[in-house]
Amino acid sequence: MKSRDTLIRLKRFQLEEKRRRVGQIEMMLAEFTRMIGDLDREIANEEKRAGIADPTHFAYPTYARATSVRRDNLKSSIAELLGQIEEAKAAQEEAEGDLLKFETLEVRDKTNDRLAEAVARA
Repeated sequence: MKSRDTLIRLKRFQLEEKRRRVGQIEMMLAEFTRMIGDLDREIANEEKRAGIADPTHFAYPTYARATSVRRDNLKSSIAELLGQIEEAKAAQEEAEGDLLKFETLEVRDKTNDRLAEAVARA
C-alpha cells in the first residue's frame, strides 16, 4: 500500500509538470503572437514614414526590412511551438490516464480491504 501511495504522488507530480509545460508553451505562443502584432505595426509605421511599402524597392527602409525578418522568425518559432504543444498535450493526457489508473487501483484496494474487514467481523 505504502509503495502505491508513493507511486500515486509521483504520478500527480508528473501530471503537474506536464500541465506546467503546456502552460509555458501557451504563454510563449501568446507572447510571440503579441510581438508579431507589435512588429507589424512598426513595419507599417516605418513604411508610411518613408512612403515606400514595396520591400523590393531599393530605398525600402532598412529598419522595416530588419523588423520583417524578426517577425518572420517569430512566425517560424510559433510554428515550431504549435508542434511542441501538441506533443506536450499528448504527454499530459497520458499522465492523466496513468494517474487515473493508479487512483482507481487504490480505491479498489481500499474497498476490498474494508470488505475483508467486514467479513472478518461478521
